[in-house]
Amino acid sequence: MHTESIERWVHDHTFGQDRKKSAEHRTLIVIAITLVTMAVEITAGIAFGSMALLADGLHMGSHASALAISAFAYYYTRRHAKDARFNFGTGKVSSLAGFASAVVLVLFALVMAWESIARFISPVAIGFNQAIFVAVLGLIVNGICLLILGGHGHSHGQSSREDGRGGHDGHEPPDHNFQSAYLHVLADALTSVLAIFALLAGKYLGQQWLDPFMGLVGATLVVRWSWGLLRSSARVLLDMQAPEEVGEAIRRAIESEGDHRIADLHVWSVGPGIYAAEIAIVSSRPLDPDSYYNILPGELGLVHVTVETHLCAAHVREAL
Repeated sequence: MHTESIERWVHDHTFGQDRKKSAEHRTLIVIAITLVTMAVEITAGIAFGSMALLADGLHMGSHASALAISAFAYYYTRRHAKDARFNFGTGKVSSLAGFASAVVLVLFALVMAWESIARFISPVAIGFNQAIFVAVLGLIVNGICLLILGGHGHSHGQSSREDGRGGHDGHEPPDHNFQSAYLHVLADALTSVLAIFALLAGKYLGQQWLDPFMGLVGATLVVRWSWGLLRSSARVLLDMQAPEEVGEAIRRAIESEGDHRIADLHVWSVGPGIYAAEIAIVSSRPLDPDSYYNILPGELGLVHVTVETHLCAAHVREAL
């Protein structure tokens, strides 16, 4: 009896966020590689008096710090997954970390652009051999890191249900936190490629203007990538509607049964690839909320669904 125990109807809101994901493990490996490379470059720069090596080593340090945001977000998500203060779990921590990292990327791009403009105005002497060596080393390290990260209802007609079905066939959906880590490494790799091209052109063709120009090109691309991440993560943080295809699939599933019509529908993301939904249904013969829940496609990633039903009395009187 429910008056003695309601355990059958009680559920948590972890939605799998308490489990360690492979993306977290890969991010930690990339951080370790970055830190080792940083230590080697700084040590070599000091030992051999190379400012190019020293500067790139310090840049690797800032890169590792940015990646640390992703690592901390994964840890925090797992550590607090069962904290009841989070209404729908800690899935949005991923988007918060992604948004913060995207901001860091934009700042990094602005620094790149500022330095490039400064070098257009006041050119500096370039040690081509050392600079090419550092750029190639950086490209190799970032290439390895990219490979590691992966070539990538209530009664009176209402009931609330959750069974944790994510509908992803065992595969981890991409999340904003992981996307930000990938973008940091990709941006660094892009910088290295552009730098190698510009340095070779400067050394062998005397086109030294290409060095600051490629800096501006790289900064522009990084800002463009970051803007996409900022927009997608902000949509989740602001509880904007889930992708249109998710809502349309819900509407098709419900309205294909009898004369059921959806009067109000809200679907929003509560974590990477998982959604919550509130559905208000009008019908002359409403089903019980559990029946509506079972109609919904399992592959949509719906982990928390609330159904509200309304009886269309006018339709009933006409039938009589």
